[in-house]
Amino acid sequence: MTTRLYLIRHGETALSAADCFSGASEAELSAEGRRQANCLAQRLAALPIVAFYCSPLGRARATATIVAAPHALTPVVVPDLRELDYGQWETLPREEVTARFAADYAAWGVDPLASAPPGGETGLDVLARVLPALRAIVQRHTGQSVAVVAHKAANRLALCGLLGIDPRSYRDRLDQSPACLNIVDFDADGQARLALFNDVSHYARGANESRAVEE
Repeated sequence: MTTRLYLIRHGETALSAADCFSGASEAELSAEGRRQANCLAQRLAALPIVAFYCSPLGRARATATIVAAPHALTPVVVPDLRELDYGQWETLPREEVTARFAADYAAWGVDPLASAPPGGETGLDVLARVLPALRAIVQRHTGQSVAVVAHKAANRLALCGLLGIDPRSYRDRLDQSPACLNIVDFDADGQARLALFNDVSHYARGANESRAVEE
């Protein structure tokens, strides 16, 4: 009996488009972000998804609401799915962060699992809350399909934890585009298998049809 997890990143915001650290800060979906979410909603509309979950941050909640609408479902907010808190880097452009916090940024680049932005969270902090939250959702819906809308760092760290990838390399080895779709299947023992990663083909095609891997 397979349990399917549709793991989604929220749509674009003005901060993400400008390569700023959004983290724990609120940032509304841009017009492009809403378009991306609507395309994804079309893509998933005919699939047998029984529940939607999301981070409490507005951009994730807005994306989840759009994607869940064709299913007539209301997303359930899970606080532990929130994004990594970037502390003093919140809302700042990456270029400014690398200039003002050069030593901290360098240390974070070497080991983002153990290092944290000043006043923020380590990758380990995020992994310790996001991974159990996802596991609990999967266990709650054994044999069914569920969708989760979260964030760039949160998703990458969770995928590392689920798939046995060294989480210290999450920033170098994994990416998550706005409103991207990942599919993870779990067997009866809870073993995870990645079926689709960082897919945004719905951007262009409007997602009127689903590919075989999604059925």
